[in-house]
Amino acid sequence: MKTFFALVAAATLSLAPHAASAALAVGAKVPDFTTRGALAGTVRQIHLADELKKGPVVLYFFPAAFTPGCTAEAREFADAADDFKKAGATVIGMSADPVEKLAKFSVEECRNKFTVASAGPNVISGFDVALPQRVGLSNRTSYVIAPTGRVAYVHSDLSYAAHVKNTLAAVQAMKARK
Repeated sequence: MKTFFALVAAATLSLAPHAASAALAVGAKVPDFTTRGALAGTVRQIHLADELKKGPVVLYFFPAAFTPGCTAEAREFADAADDFKKAGATVIGMSADPVEKLAKFSVEECRNKFTVASAGPNVISGFDVALPQRVGLSNRTSYVIAPTGRVAYVHSDLSYAAHVKNTLAAVQAMKARK
């Protein structure tokens, strides 16, 4: 299994312009959580363990809905949603925003293509994605989580520019190695 994670990391390392600064390294076990999220404006419960039963999960944290960078990133994930699905992955966006705000964001910016969920303090702390400049918010970190619940790839950079490209490449590399 370690070889699998090493191959995925090596295959995607060259895609990352900046080293990941998140504490959860490739191979680390991720904390399980249950929270509320929204898909196409409909609020529902999200349990990470249940999502992982379907295949890999791209769990991307962003600071705040309806801000310029977060809106652009959500639109890019929406545009690539079919490619993630073809590769067998579920995309879930996470922010500290209340679920009511995320329900609107899921329709307007995520274009009904993927779930966005509310990350409380325990989730932000557990994934080590606290934004130092703004207490209570998450930084921009994207994790590809294997169905085993371990980190297969991580990209942490406040610029949204490479998150979609890099996480999609990581998911596609995982699928190619099956």
